[in-house]
Amino acid sequence: MGIGDSMLKSIEAVIFDMDGTLIDSMWMWKSIDEEYLKRFDIDYPDDLQSNIEGMSFTETCYYLKEKYDIPDDVDTIRNHINTMAWDYYENKVPMKNNALNFLDLLTMKKIKLGIGTSNSRELVNLVLSKLNVKHYFESIRTSCEVEKGKPHPDIYLQVAKDINIKPENCLVFEDVPNGLLAAKGAGMKCCAVYDEFSAHVWDKMIEIADYNIKDYGDILNLIKED
Repeated sequence: MGIGDSMLKSIEAVIFDMDGTLIDSMWMWKSIDEEYLKRFDIDYPDDLQSNIEGMSFTETCYYLKEKYDIPDDVDTIRNHINTMAWDYYENKVPMKNNALNFLDLLTMKKIKLGIGTSNSRELVNLVLSKLNVKHYFESIRTSCEVEKGKPHPDIYLQVAKDINIKPENCLVFEDVPNGLLAAKGAGMKCCAVYDEFSAHVWDKMIEIADYNIKDYGDILNLIKED
């Protein structure tokens, strides 16, 4: 289904994934993972990103340890990757085009906002504070805080519970298939957000999602007219 004026009909909360959806950050992760594995003389596998898609930060660390027999414990792996990503998030990661304007519009319409991300709590707090957008969101959850990461619906159900909105009255914005599947599994409407990182699965995302956009500017004017 395409974008329509009824996108926010019956919607009381909008929940965002973070990386690739609210912020332009997916481009950096290949470099970080490649550099990290190189420490252990491991060549970067082409299927790594697709294999860890949707996993929580902690699940990803477990995956790396078990898959590549990394000698460090999971906490050490987590700390190393957090440290490597810190400079990117602090200095090189912007908001997605028109995302801030969209947050302003949703706030004006008194729609509750939340975040359900697979990233670490440390990096989430850093980037949202750095971009000065943390105050928009009534609930900010990471997949490490629920039982299972995406494509399981746990994180989106938790955010809906936090803000006391029924799942059927929530709309989720996501940039990868497993995130969209998590939203659908939670009984929520969802919108696919284009990102170059996931361009190769864009057709699949369109099939899963209720709506799709290339840029938040695609929907700003339509929603204003409601």
